[in-house]
Amino acid sequence: MTWAGLKRAFRAAYSDLLRHHTLLQAAGLSYYFVLSVFPGLIFLSAIMGLIPLPNLFGSTLGLMSKLLPPDTMHLVKSVLFDILAAHRKTWLSLGMLGTIWTTSSAFDAMIEALDVAYDVKDTRVFWKARLIDIALAAIVGGLLLTALAVTMVGPHFGVWLASKVHLSQVFVQLWPAIHWTISIGFAVAAVELIYFLGPNVKQRLLATLPGAVLSVSCWIALSALLGFYFRHIANLAWTYGALAGFIAFMTWSYWNSVALLVGAELNAELAKESAKGQLPPKEGTIVEETSSRAA
Repeated sequence: MTWAGLKRAFRAAYSDLLRHHTLLQAAGLSYYFVLSVFPGLIFLSAIMGLIPLPNLFGSTLGLMSKLLPPDTMHLVKSVLFDILAAHRKTWLSLGMLGTIWTTSSAFDAMIEALDVAYDVKDTRVFWKARLIDIALAAIVGGLLLTALAVTMVGPHFGVWLASKVHLSQVFVQLWPAIHWTISIGFAVAAVELIYFLGPNVKQRLLATLPGAVLSVSCWIALSALLGFYFRHIANLAWTYGALAGFIAFMTWSYWNSVALLVGAELNAELAKESAKGQLPPKEGTIVEETSSRAA
């Protein structure tokens, strides 16, 4: 793609962000995310309880505390511990169905927003769309869990691994950078699959990489900036009282949803620019405005 085509794609993506009311779409996504995150974490705690590693779920929450605002983590921990204390033995049985349905509903809302970004209509039948939602929830959840696991092993794992497979001291020195690279790579792969399998269009997997990299980069930057803002500048407790943790959580999920949709808009416009206005759909056609923009 030429530099001129790249600039046109960025301009078109910005125009579509306004035309598609992306900020409003992100507000809806953050609502569904908040609805699904607690059932998902509760189910995750039940699954991790079957893994023979000490305090694995506690370590996961500890890592989340580095990414989420402090008020949010206080809210998450208090809700989780209260529910788990009352229903720990039933979540793997009865709670599983509700968890799967709630989480898949969040992905269903995400797919609808992605279809808007790609200017397509979702013509897939209900059962097929719901299976895609569930598959995306499982695959993306697994990739993000792997990213968390790689992050949690820490620098000492590099020393242990080097001693087991007889690697050089250079590997041990590089391991801190390697394990963060692997973790971010799994996160990028998770977002790529969302962009690849979600919208009702045909595209190459590598074509979704630019938006995925942009989205994950924005997630990391936004988490750092919001964490600093909530810790040192904002006083949500003074304004919202007991709701401070919930407001911080909604703010964090909202801006991360914006980042996800921005990446989708960029991918859609890059694909249209590369194909010169022709993006083959899975089931249906795309209403494209590239020619009118060029004119």
